[in-house]
Amino acid sequence: MDGGGGGGGGGGGGGVTKKGEGGPGRRVWVGVGAALVALGLAGAALAGYSLAPCSRLSDSSASPPRPAPRRHDLRLPTSVHPHSYKIELVPFIWEGNFTFAGKVRILINVTRDTDNVTLHLNDLRVHETRLSLVGSPIIGDTSADVDLPVSKTDIDTDREFFHVFPKKSLAPGQYRLYLRFTGNLNNALRGFYRSSYKIGNKTRWIATTQFQSTDARRAFPCFDEPAFKAKFSISIGRPKNMTSVSNMPKIGTPTPVEGFPGYEWDHFVESIPMSTYLVAFTVCDFAHLSDGTFTVWAREDAIEQARYALQIGPRILRYYEQYFQIPFPLPKMDMMALPDFASGAMENWGLITFRESVMLTQQGVSTSRQKQRVASVVAHELAHQWFGNLVTPAWWSELWLNEGFATFIECIGVDFVEPTWKTCEQFVVQDLQGALQLDAYTSSHPVSSTVSQSSEIDEIFDSISYGKGAAIIRMMEHFLTTPMFKRGLTKYLRTKAYQSATKEDLWLALTQQAHNENVLPKNASVQQIMDTWITKTGFPLITITRNYDDGSATISQKLFHYGNMTNNKGSDWWVPLSFTNQANLDFSTTKPTVWLKGEESIHYRELNTQPNHWIIFNIKETGYYRVNYDIENWQMLNSYLMDPKKFTRIGELNRAQIIDDCFDLARAGAIPYSLALNITSYLSQELSFFPWKAAFPQLEYIHGMVNKMPIYDKFKNFFMSLLTRLYEDTGFVDNAADSQLTMYKRVDVLKYACLLGNEDCIRNAVTQFQNWRSSPQPDRNNPIAPNLKPTVYCNAIREGGQAEWDFAWERYLKTNVGSEKALLLGALGCTRETWLLSRYLYWAISESSGIRRQDATIVFYAVSSNVIGQPLAFAFLRDEWAAVKKYFESTMYKISGIIGTTVEMMNTEFELKMVKEFTEAHGAELGSATKVLMQAVENVEINVAWMKKNYYQIEHWLRHVYTG
Repeated sequence: MDGGGGGGGGGGGGGVTKKGEGGPGRRVWVGVGAALVALGLAGAALAGYSLAPCSRLSDSSASPPRPAPRRHDLRLPTSVHPHSYKIELVPFIWEGNFTFAGKVRILINVTRDTDNVTLHLNDLRVHETRLSLVGSPIIGDTSADVDLPVSKTDIDTDREFFHVFPKKSLAPGQYRLYLRFTGNLNNALRGFYRSSYKIGNKTRWIATTQFQSTDARRAFPCFDEPAFKAKFSISIGRPKNMTSVSNMPKIGTPTPVEGFPGYEWDHFVESIPMSTYLVAFTVCDFAHLSDGTFTVWAREDAIEQARYALQIGPRILRYYEQYFQIPFPLPKMDMMALPDFASGAMENWGLITFRESVMLTQQGVSTSRQKQRVASVVAHELAHQWFGNLVTPAWWSELWLNEGFATFIECIGVDFVEPTWKTCEQFVVQDLQGALQLDAYTSSHPVSSTVSQSSEIDEIFDSISYGKGAAIIRMMEHFLTTPMFKRGLTKYLRTKAYQSATKEDLWLALTQQAHNENVLPKNASVQQIMDTWITKTGFPLITITRNYDDGSATISQKLFHYGNMTNNKGSDWWVPLSFTNQANLDFSTTKPTVWLKGEESIHYRELNTQPNHWIIFNIKETGYYRVNYDIENWQMLNSYLMDPKKFTRIGELNRAQIIDDCFDLARAGAIPYSLALNITSYLSQELSFFPWKAAFPQLEYIHGMVNKMPIYDKFKNFFMSLLTRLYEDTGFVDNAADSQLTMYKRVDVLKYACLLGNEDCIRNAVTQFQNWRSSPQPDRNNPIAPNLKPTVYCNAIREGGQAEWDFAWERYLKTNVGSEKALLLGALGCTRETWLLSRYLYWAISESSGIRRQDATIVFYAVSSNVIGQPLAFAFLRDEWAAVKKYFESTMYKISGIIGTTVEMMNTEFELKMVKEFTEAHGAELGSATKVLMQAVENVEINVAWMKKNYYQIEHWLRHVYTG
């Protein structure tokens, strides 16, 4: 699954587990009953889909309240395994109803004596339960089955369990469980839910699914854990004027749904074995485009925006078949863009679903970054067809086996179809360095995390599972070598195909391959190395202390974090170390020269460099760690970087690494800020994308810390002096012939130049926006180049007033392009008008405002990123907590992103006190947002400590060292 949500405030977002709309309550059944009357159903239909409460459910509903379940009781028993499901669902899609009726027949294998069958169920109402001993192995043939009396059924709402108790215990063997049920098509963007869009003033409705991680149980009773793989035969009853799509192709022709006039059955081929969270189906009236067996779906008036996804999707899929040496096992692939979707995308096997803004792109409207976003998400989800779908983690603790690998492989897939974008190099300055920053908090978590309940599972859909997971996989690829690594992955995937796996299965396959190819010594294993990276929180700081007399060095490691780093306890990583020196200048060889094998330090005698030459460790930043040097080495690096004839001899990624490491070392107190600022000064002559991409967020952090302080003018002048040459080189004209990285560089430099008050930048932005406003048909004729839109929109709104804001809002409401909507939502938060910002926040949690629930985080991020808006956003969150919580109660993970963005730049004791009071008042209510709240408090604590420790250092440097 891709976790991004558009805009800047996305966040990890995964399967959500807060209660959906409704639940088994009376108003659901009244609505369905009214629908059936409206359809004029006959008695036969009522017999097949009776919606009246049944005595068994009444019995189970009357069960006494249960005590809170113990942690180890939250998993299903292992005495019963599903073999196959036959599912029939009829969704009712029209205003005022939004329900569905269903039947499921599950062929189950009982492996040891048991007195009950336990499976998952949530927000469903069961009306009939039957159990039988199988007489025929064919799932549809029940003629030879022997009915077994059921004494009672029971619902455990805490654990979302449904228990079936037969009158006699079940011996090992094969049984068939039949359940008839009804439920809501909720608006919580999870389970079986509804979405909508408009054509003119007419609303069109869709029924669709999002099951990861624990929401298949909201659509049909099932064994909803990833290790319980089974085959699925799905039948969907849908209106004749609509279509349905599922994981597998349709079989036969549509048949009438008995008793449902205007409805037809679509029957789908039985699937290969898969986990419940990968099951998917949609009922819609979308248009489609096809390339053989590869099809893309979208609203009819947006289908042309899906052409790029169709152009690259089949090529990436074929490339992955070659890369993994395993054919894609399904007969078709569908990709569907949905108007309402909680995360970025979902890798359902054979039916990948997307938020519109991450699958659709329109030439001349969407930015280059949006086009890459589409390519990256398509490549990510297609990678999951092998990592996650073919081989599935046995439990969510190993989520990184899904998301880390998909994040790692996606850049390889995009690099194949768009090689000039240098996507795998971009990974370093975006995903890897971003993960290092999150992982420097004590409230981080191991890549392989122990999780049990749904809220804990949701919490690990974050940069650690995705970015850190991918970074340590990349590190492993480099120390094992790429050819051996690929062969090891193929071995793992073939061995565990159609099964579930653990990290130990992966380690074993890679170790066997490494021993076969003599890449690792026989007494070493991949598990021995990688468990130190997977099972621990954080990462090491590698310190190189040189002996300039004998050419040796002491290499040591300790845990890096933003707090006190004096404690070396647990510094036992196996660390692959690569390095080069001033005379050698080898920035391509990434295979490690030396290892720290769980040792706290070693004495290394083979640096092979002159005492007046620098050394650089971690070539291309392939290792997941930061590097510090003694002061002499830092000074030599600084002098070399400041020489305009020499600094480009250091590889681009290592220049980016030096910048990122320097600033984070200073932030953690490992080096003085004067050293980091001295080294950063070389940027005044840097024109490469990668070092600047590393520098911008670090400089932005300092900007956020001091932008309300007396030294702001001096820091602003310093920042502007670094940008001058880059701004002149890139200019304000979006040239279609420029490379992707040049376009990105221009977008970034314009953002910061305008933010810092560059008059030429602001004048260009305001002029271009006014030209658009004066256009007689602004919704058909936007003269602003797509890549300049983020800068132009934000700065024109910042410099303008209500008229500019209202114009942009109207464009937001009228545009048909999802990525354009996201851009405009972000820009609307740039205004300096506090009343507009306050109103905007209220609109973000209003159903009728025109802002989709999934996009509310974009609004909060935009307002919080505004120095004027940040205190407004937190005050709104605090004072309107009841309304915010109610609005997001079924998608609580959205609050995670909102909390994180509203407190990110707080740095005073008073603000810390407010955050702690908020935590104390509402921490228990946050469910899957709890970890984010812990990180938010720690973030503000670190910001407060930063101000005390570093503000005066920076002030002194700006006043007495900087000469600009």
